[in-house]
Amino acid sequence: DSLTNRRKFRSGVSIHDISKSGAFREIAFLEIPGIGVNRIAWQGGRYAYVAAHFDGFTDTILCTVDLNDIAKPTIVSRWWLPGMNRAAGETPENPKGTRFALHHMLTGGGLGLGAWRDGGLAVHDLADPANPKFVSRLRWSPPFPGGTHTALPLPGRKLAVVADEANAPKCAKGLFHSFVVDLRSPANPVTIATLPTPRDRDWCVSPGTFGPHNLHENRPGSLQSEELIFATYNNAGVRVFDIKDQFAPREIASWVPPKPARLIDPRPNVALDAKTADIYVLPDGTMFVSDWNAGLHVLEYKG
Repeated sequence: DSLTNRRKFRSGVSIHDISKSGAFREIAFLEIPGIGVNRIAWQGGRYAYVAAHFDGFTDTILCTVDLNDIAKPTIVSRWWLPGMNRAAGETPENPKGTRFALHHMLTGGGLGLGAWRDGGLAVHDLADPANPKFVSRLRWSPPFPGGTHTALPLPGRKLAVVADEANAPKCAKGLFHSFVVDLRSPANPVTIATLPTPRDRDWCVSPGTFGPHNLHENRPGSLQSEELIFATYNNAGVRVFDIKDQFAPREIASWVPPKPARLIDPRPNVALDAKTADIYVLPDGTMFVSDWNAGLHVLEYKG
């Protein structure tokens, strides 16, 4: 019943021991009162950066979690865009019909790059990793439709690739893009290029959503590259870009999934179409690619 479901509901960070395949066990749970966690970025060190929707806030904000004692994780800092702390009487600053919310923050080269959906890109200094210090913010919505989803640091080149998540069927909000950002001056990030929009067919006439969703994030243990960008494009599948020349990115490979046999996504008004979502690439080129309706595809990148 509904009371039982409410009792089962919990929001926060669950930490598991996965050393024994098929016998995972939870070793800690950090409760975060509110709606829940969207995504976690953890590079294997002491701190994890969590996008969490706390009670009293308008949406997900940045939360730093100390994992020094893995069995007792603790929150050590929080940061949000001005206007998000409703409980403190702040007035929301996002225009009507838009959403300011942290999708997640990736780290590299001493910087944290937060993707704040319609709120754009936020750059933080991680000299004190327990307390990310705000440095700058870059917004391109409007005129672009927003939805900033993934900000991938390329610290060796002082660059970032920032993907905006397409979130409307048949290009109803226009085209969404992935931007190349120059971070040589973190206080003044500058967009210098966009990844080319796939033109191999008219994707906007398909029933589903067209445009970027996520990027392979160079996480520890995975393929590490600052010249190859692996991206998912919803109904346009997987796209691989060469950004050796950061001012002139080019697409060098692609894979388009078949339309799924049936609809699994339970939300209303969802079209039956491919919806390539997340991607993880191993050092040998094996690619694990998820689809909201078709499950998991395993691909191989050979160059």
